[in-house]
Amino acid sequence: MRVIAGENKGRTLKPVGGRLTRPTTDKVKETIFNMIGPFFTGGRALDLYGGSGALGLEALSRGADVAVFVDKAGPACRVIHENIKNCRYDNRSAVLQLDAARALERLAGEGKRFDYVFLDPPYAKQHLSKDIARMLETDLLSRGAVIVVEHENTVLLPERFEPNLIRWKYRTYQGKTAVSIYIFQPEDRGSESVE
Repeated sequence: MRVIAGENKGRTLKPVGGRLTRPTTDKVKETIFNMIGPFFTGGRALDLYGGSGALGLEALSRGADVAVFVDKAGPACRVIHENIKNCRYDNRSAVLQLDAARALERLAGEGKRFDYVFLDPPYAKQHLSKDIARMLETDLLSRGAVIVVEHENTVLLPERFEPNLIRWKYRTYQGKTAVSIYIFQPEDRGSESVE
């Protein structure tokens, strides 16, 4: 497992041991970022089911300003911290050891907004629609935010979440893996700044 592109291209990432996580393959990761980037000029990323932190670290390497990593498992958070240090992103990263629902509540309470959100939960625990709805309810998405959802192809996600989160792309890979990419296009939110 490695960083595919950007300033840390080729850097090896430590995986999380055991069967609790299901890391995104390099091939799928590369395809995801080619679909949404492939490079960024700033922005805030949220890696909600962090695992090793590979998706958030890839976003940082490709130009995101900061990333927040969330995982409820202590071993995963320790690995994320190691990978952040190895990539020299200590001053551009935060790690929350919380479950997804509590993390979203905390981030909303802090007034955070994100431009890129990565949802790659363990296949056994798909809470995707609930997580997405919570982000919309709590105003966690910037105008034009992109949400990347990696899920089993048997998990059916809607084409649209109200208000105005629209599925932009959908692809399947390697049998069971599917990727849905949503874009948030609010009709009118006035001017806003990304904190």
